[in-house]
Amino acid sequence: MKRGFINVLVFLFLLSLEGCFLFPDPKETLPPATQTGANTFGFLLNGQVWLPSGNDGYPNLSPTYEPNFNGKPIFNISCYRYASNNERQDFGLGINGIYREGIYDVSVDSIASALFTSKNCEYLYYDSLVYRRGTITITKLALPIISGTFNFVMYKPGCDSVKITDGRFDFKLI
Repeated sequence: MKRGFINVLVFLFLLSLEGCFLFPDPKETLPPATQTGANTFGFLLNGQVWLPSGNDGYPNLSPTYEPNFNGKPIFNISCYRYASNNERQDFGLGINGIYREGIYDVSVDSIASALFTSKNCEYLYYDSLVYRRGTITITKLALPIISGTFNFVMYKPGCDSVKITDGRFDFKLI
């Protein structure tokens, strides 16, 4: 009888552990990579989940699409979060001249750009000292929906490398 009771306790304990893996804390998971206009965004920053959060009186996530900015369609995402130590971090990416779905290279002189700032360093898109290499992939451009993925690395002398992976966004622009 004791053995049956112990087996039940062991089973319940293992089931509770499995629940930790099946149902992770939603604050620590990236949104799924969808193409439905779900208004989602996130990425891994040096292996850690990064999601927009906090409030400073402005939206913490702002996607924009301007179909005729200086004669070219332009797409931008700007967002921020307050990290656990209350440090504000800003992130942005953009494509100047986005006509179709496809892969856009992120580099110093390309039409795709990215920026990241924190209290320790600023990786600004116009700073020629910032090394940046990666891609933004537009997986769906059927307005009002725009979806995609992104991955890149940024480095600046005197700063640590910033590795952004598993980035994804899915917006229904209004």
